[in-house]
Amino acid sequence: MNSEYYSNETKKLQKRICMILSDFHDFCVENNLQYYAIGGTLLGAMRHHGFIPWDDDADVGMPREDFNRLCELLNGKKIKNQYLLESPLSPDKKYTFPYCKLYDTKTTLIENTRIKLVRGVYIDIFPLDGLGNTKEECKKNYKRINSKLNLLQMRKIKISPTRSFVKNAVLWGVQKIPDKIVSEKRLSTEINQLCESKSIYDYKFGGNLVGAWGFREIMEADIFGTPQLYDFEGLKIYGPEKAEVLLSNIYGDWKQLPPKEKQVSHHDRYLNLNVPYEEFNDSI
Repeated sequence: MNSEYYSNETKKLQKRICMILSDFHDFCVENNLQYYAIGGTLLGAMRHHGFIPWDDDADVGMPREDFNRLCELLNGKKIKNQYLLESPLSPDKKYTFPYCKLYDTKTTLIENTRIKLVRGVYIDIFPLDGLGNTKEECKKNYKRINSKLNLLQMRKIKISPTRSFVKNAVLWGVQKIPDKIVSEKRLSTEINQLCESKSIYDYKFGGNLVGAWGFREIMEADIFGTPQLYDFEGLKIYGPEKAEVLLSNIYGDWKQLPPKEKQVSHHDRYLNLNVPYEEFNDSI
């Protein structure tokens, strides 16, 4: 795939994600739900006033209380008859995420994981939970969550020729364990239960306990504070009160662009912006 085609495809995908973000924002405002842009979405808002140019997803976080209320409000319902929420409580055995995804049902997106999940373009919605009142307490409480997260990831990713023989052998062994002993669905449920045991409002430290950056996403809870509006691709979306502190905790010198070779998407997937995933013919 040449860079020009990739750039055009990415821009079309970003535009579709912005539509989801905009309607999600309006829904949260209408229903008095609190959310924050986090991760690469917040970094993009602060550094680029929109997407990181090569980014192709969006992440938001919600205090667990708002996260659970969102799940209740959208249980079996769609936003604008187009956007459907799937949560950790989804009955679908293939949905093994300990967080929510809000899907555009008029599109198809299939990530290249070991078990294929046919859904649409989405935004990720992470719960924000408490973890402890000291760094030592947080490390202790996070250890069990992290071990299950690592096991879940090993069960989901594909064996790849670009990975070392030893790593592939370990993955093969983990993935051969029968589901009745270790299943992705059970792990996801257990992770969600562990995370929701402590409210972010009751502890000094907390954050996104299931994020890609691991323990770096655990920080003083008041960093999130009162949601502030930030510019994002012509939209106004909410982010943390102390956005610069949050970004420094995760990325360090976040104002500095990464080297050219790292300015690429890390997603491997099939994408069709014109076919609803419920009508997708599983023939690829």
